[in-house]
Amino acid sequence: MKSFDKNYKLLDEMYEDEYYPNFLVDKVKGELQKVIDLLETGETDTRVIQEKFDEVVCAMNDLQEEFEENDSEMETVARDCIGENVGYILEWFGIPIEVEEAIRERDW
Repeated sequence: MKSFDKNYKLLDEMYEDEYYPNFLVDKVKGELQKVIDLLETGETDTRVIQEKFDEVVCAMNDLQEEFEENDSEMETVARDCIGENVGYILEWFGIPIEVEEAIRERDW
């Protein structure tokens, strides 16, 4: 079983941008961590992994209203940042899923 890269800072770009409240970025990070936790168990079945991505992306979708209530939104910078992080996670664990497929359930 492989551990995730301890030197990689998830959602660093969002944390550095004051437009995104840290407590909400923490929630997005928590969702990504669920995928990392699954992959750290050694799971390689792409169907199981895609199901987990679908689940966490839907949870991220549910955060949109909370972002708006805090004068923020999951817009271009957030989309790009999350996509890059998903890509890094997939590459780190050698999972053959395209980023756009992994986040296919997004509505942000």
